[in-house]
Amino acid sequence: MKKGIELLHEPSLNKGTSFTAAERDALGLHGLLPPRIFSQAQRAQHVMNNIRRKPNNLEKYLYLIGLQDRNEKLFYRVLIDNMAELSPIVYTPTVGLACQEYSRIFRRPRGLFISKYDQGRIKEVLRNWPYKDVRVIVVTDGERILGLGDLGANGMGIPVGKLSLYTACAGIDPEACLPIMIDVGTNNNEVLCEPDYIGLPEPRLRGDQYDDLLNEFMAATSELFPRAMIQLEDFGNLNAFRLLERYRSHYCTFDDDIQGTASMTLAGLHSALRMIGGKLTGQRLVVLGAGEAALGIGGLVLSAMVEEGLSEDEARRLCWFVDSKGLVVSSRTDLSENKRRFAQDYPFHRDLLSVVEAVRPTAIIGAAGQPSTFTPAVLQAMARINKRPIVFALSNPTSQSECTAEEAYRFTDKRAVFASGSQFPTVVMDGQTFVPGQANNSYIFPGVGLGILASEASRVTDEMFAAAAKALDEQVSEEDFKLGRIYPSLSRIREVSIHIALAVAKVAFARELTAMPEPADLLGHIKSKMYDPTYQEYV
Repeated sequence: MKKGIELLHEPSLNKGTSFTAAERDALGLHGLLPPRIFSQAQRAQHVMNNIRRKPNNLEKYLYLIGLQDRNEKLFYRVLIDNMAELSPIVYTPTVGLACQEYSRIFRRPRGLFISKYDQGRIKEVLRNWPYKDVRVIVVTDGERILGLGDLGANGMGIPVGKLSLYTACAGIDPEACLPIMIDVGTNNNEVLCEPDYIGLPEPRLRGDQYDDLLNEFMAATSELFPRAMIQLEDFGNLNAFRLLERYRSHYCTFDDDIQGTASMTLAGLHSALRMIGGKLTGQRLVVLGAGEAALGIGGLVLSAMVEEGLSEDEARRLCWFVDSKGLVVSSRTDLSENKRRFAQDYPFHRDLLSVVEAVRPTAIIGAAGQPSTFTPAVLQAMARINKRPIVFALSNPTSQSECTAEEAYRFTDKRAVFASGSQFPTVVMDGQTFVPGQANNSYIFPGVGLGILASEASRVTDEMFAAAAKALDEQVSEEDFKLGRIYPSLSRIREVSIHIALAVAKVAFARELTAMPEPADLLGHIKSKMYDPTYQEYV
């Protein structure tokens, strides 16, 4: 056990002014702390008071990250107890701004930075990480950060933020979490010209050298951390699908932008249809976007429709996509293989409004990072076509959202079933109060990670994400529906994550994806794996 100033400088052990008199005697802390002793609850309230005094969300973010660097348990205690208020600070939308400012606000290294110049010695770099029982890794190359694009090494804020949510939302021990930035340069000229930029000031690496680097990374990570789940995060469209397909059968890995977003969206559709009445197989979806998130949604929704009785061709005819050039149809010659799977035999339409008028969807889903594309005319058309139109504006952060919550309700005569990727405030309109649903992946990936950790599964499968979607839907109550909300309150996220972890672990055991025998009390086993940030007595 560390003592004295070393103890106060260790974030995982430091309790600040909450060290008791006996601890101060035994651990050499007298004189190093103010004499008054506070409880953890008192310090948590102190933290919240300070946060609420900050002038803007970026300052709140910096204050919280500083707390995490000093006193880890207090950071997680505050975050868990105030999840609905603080999630938009530690993750979307504020984390997007933090990434844009990352080089200017960089203070203390967190995680590992691996560059193209580490090729041939990545295992050596990974050995520098002080914790050996790593169970969850979030890795990015920074090419497609939220809806903000290529931020290079500034994208490290995303793995750091996601792993904070793994701990806060699902109780993954912080020492089991490892954020990694693969720095292969950036093609963002604004970033390259920043004098403070912390990443490689070089054009982005492509081709065989990039692939060799990623192959070495995955092999080295799997060897050194054999029980780790690897989450691929915010890779660009050029690499995301092919890396997932290359690695998913060989490593315990998934892509949150493809599979996590799809699971969260499918859960929202299930809940929306419970709210308004209807079957998934009776819906017609138009998805704005045809990148990793959008096509991931299409793939999982298609599978769910097939499970509910449709043929694959019948299900595909209910899933329509609009990319930057227009409707994805079979007559186009510019489609990638991933898009061609969803190409419809139908006349081409250039803009979203004409697509909505022609296709007459029951739901529109935005996943293109193109703000304000759900125009008043589009929303009015959806309201004209449907008694209760489903409108999911999923692009993050809020600056990239396809429409605001207020716009969705106003231009559909308050009939929209709305959800967004980042949280919008409560809307009061004509005496009615609407609490917009937040369709954020934080409802899915922490629970999936806990399920993988507890079951020691060797793979992460699409079936697990379908099970996670159903489990999340089951956690949405009638009280949520009365507020117009199709996701549960973030204040219940740990309870929700346990439910998802149980569903994921059951798939792992049923499909024999683990060598571990199934515990008699699987739920109790899962709960026993969860980190508790409550202060413990050291003496």
